[in-house]
Amino acid sequence: MTAEIFPFVAELRIHPVKGLRGGLRAAADVEPWGLAGDRRWMVVDAAARFLSQRELSHMALIEARTGSEGITLTAPGRDSLGIPFPGPDAEPLDVVVWRDKVRAVAAGAEADAWLSAALGVACRLVYLADTAARSIDPVFASRGETVSFADGFPILLCSLDSLADLNARLAAPVPIGRFRPNIVVSGAAPWAEDGWRLIRIGGVRFRVVKPCDRCIVTTIDPETGERPDKSEPLRTLGMFRRDRRGGLMFGQNLIPETTGRIAAGDLVDVLEQGPPNVLLMGDGKAAAV
Repeated sequence: MTAEIFPFVAELRIHPVKGLRGGLRAAADVEPWGLAGDRRWMVVDAAARFLSQRELSHMALIEARTGSEGITLTAPGRDSLGIPFPGPDAEPLDVVVWRDKVRAVAAGAEADAWLSAALGVACRLVYLADTAARSIDPVFASRGETVSFADGFPILLCSLDSLADLNARLAAPVPIGRFRPNIVVSGAAPWAEDGWRLIRIGGVRFRVVKPCDRCIVTTIDPETGERPDKSEPLRTLGMFRRDRRGGLMFGQNLIPETTGRIAAGDLVDVLEQGPPNVLLMGDGKAAAV
């Protein structure tokens, strides 16, 4: 007899500022555009285009924590800085996230100066006050859903069981934090999430819309901001998790269908399943459907 599998939420992670270090949460509110407080702030360059660890790997060393009045930034060797949520008179600023131009508001000169000194480049901190400002790709958004400053979708789910399978193929294992997820699940078969289409956690329903294409951020050690092996885990993912466009897939992007509160320990109820949205090919490579 095959034992029943009951996946559950092992961790919840919030990254208040896109590209900076976030932290664990015991529970989180699910809003239509993602977990409350996740990626509502962003660092932009002099041209108002977003900055990330792809260009500045030492962004991983700056931690952002959310409080009731705003966020607090900390970095090695620097005094921490509290930054209040911008008020109604904050300077509006059009910023660019990938191909999207989004109206944000400036956090202020003090925040800009602190981050510029910490990162060694001229930059500004901005906040997404209007949560309707950025639409999800209409190929995947069936109801005009919106997203924060996350790369493309409100929530990223990753599996510890899939990570264990990946780590078994690596010379040096990597932690789940390399993949910057929001919801970390455990207790399912490796890569079971490829076949999930609709799930429920803590009474909140999520559509599983597509696998996540990984980049060089996964090669950065979040504790040091350095790349101990510039090829891994991407090289190994490419051996068995590659789509027909060359994307290297780990994790699944979710869109909330309802709102509510979820917590570590909640069961993951798989309401609908389908064929894997990453098909493994006979030559060991993968093609996405």
